[in-house]
Amino acid sequence: MIIRLALFFGIIALVEFYFYQALKTIAPERFHKIIWILQIIWILLIIGTIILLYFYRPHQWNDVFRIILSMIVIIEFSKLFGSIFMLLDDIRRGILFVLQRFFTNNVNVSNNTLTGISRSEFFSQLAMIFTFIPFAGFVYGIVRGGYKYKIHQVKLNYPEFPESFSGLKIVQISDLHLGSFFNTKPVEKIVELVMNEKPDIIFFTGDLVNNLADEAIPYVPVLSKLKAPLGVYSILGNHDYGDYVHWDSLEEKQNNLKQLIAIQQKMGWYILLNENRVLEKNGEKIAIIGVENWGGNLHFPRYGKLDLAYKGTEDIPFKILLSHDPSHWDLEVSQKYKDIQLTLSGHTHGFQFGIESKVLKFSPVQWVYKHWAGLYEKKVDVQLASKDKMIFPKNNVQHLYVNRGAGFIGYPGRLGIWPEITVIEIKR
Repeated sequence: MIIRLALFFGIIALVEFYFYQALKTIAPERFHKIIWILQIIWILLIIGTIILLYFYRPHQWNDVFRIILSMIVIIEFSKLFGSIFMLLDDIRRGILFVLQRFFTNNVNVSNNTLTGISRSEFFSQLAMIFTFIPFAGFVYGIVRGGYKYKIHQVKLNYPEFPESFSGLKIVQISDLHLGSFFNTKPVEKIVELVMNEKPDIIFFTGDLVNNLADEAIPYVPVLSKLKAPLGVYSILGNHDYGDYVHWDSLEEKQNNLKQLIAIQQKMGWYILLNENRVLEKNGEKIAIIGVENWGGNLHFPRYGKLDLAYKGTEDIPFKILLSHDPSHWDLEVSQKYKDIQLTLSGHTHGFQFGIESKVLKFSPVQWVYKHWAGLYEKKVDVQLASKDKMIFPKNNVQHLYVNRGAGFIGYPGRLGIWPEITVIEIKR
């Protein structure tokens, strides 16, 4: 912990030093003292915020503190990005120093470029520009990006999908993190977009709240409007258990979870706690399997028991699994349950930051999660599946869809990875 704190404060100090040098270089000398005073005030604000973080846990933060904290993090991150150019300038100066000191006595190495602009001033200007660009982007992500809902259309075909269910329209939402919203309007918009799709069935794949069941109470009237002919089904995500809160007793924590489950049931949702539901139409069946959180990365909890949830669906020709963490698919589902054709997950948020275009799909979260956004498929080992006496997919493919989430946590916005509502149509 001491090493981590030292490293953290060291980086902050270096960033602030470089930022001060950049400002001092491009600003008139009469403003230098003002800049120095503002830097001291800013550093004291950072230290004060860190002290508050020690005494107050995330579930105790009010909206004002969350905004202040977010702005501090955004500004420091932006300064860090700009400081890269000041570091480059130091490297340049170091090279010039070595050249002047050891390799030449006659050549006058000028600090000016052909345009007459001081190189140090040039790098300082670059530092300011590339501090402002990410800052403006992240502010946009807070004001607009976190509410820039995008509908992703997915069409899937399976030869074993029951004819009576062919054309099934699923709408999946995930990771609402209701405690992160400042009012109910964003959730009202999400509900409106979902219902406009006229889904046959709705799936919510975990993380309804950040920590406390109470976060969901103001949204019950809104989320109760989610309706579908075949029902609304939900599962729990890692944030729903209250694991990131210091509770006075285990009983208090358990009551919080019970309250969250009761809230979802009150809204008319069928919450699946390591269990399944079999839907039948004209004698044909599909199974909806729901597991509790099963984390494969970063020590996330494993409450999920797929063996219990799966039991009773062995003879159902088509199975849909709801599992919050996508690493579950790669580590257990595709290894042991090769007859589950479609798994729906969330959890990653796409890191709420990245690039998605026709030519590039990138987010830092991909360094942690192999499957982090969109549709993935894996070939089924037919021989092994047959040996296990499973009704394996006839097209020998299992699919995973990872929803990017409709809400946010930590950073109160999104940039490049927009909040998602998924519409999946399945045909025979």
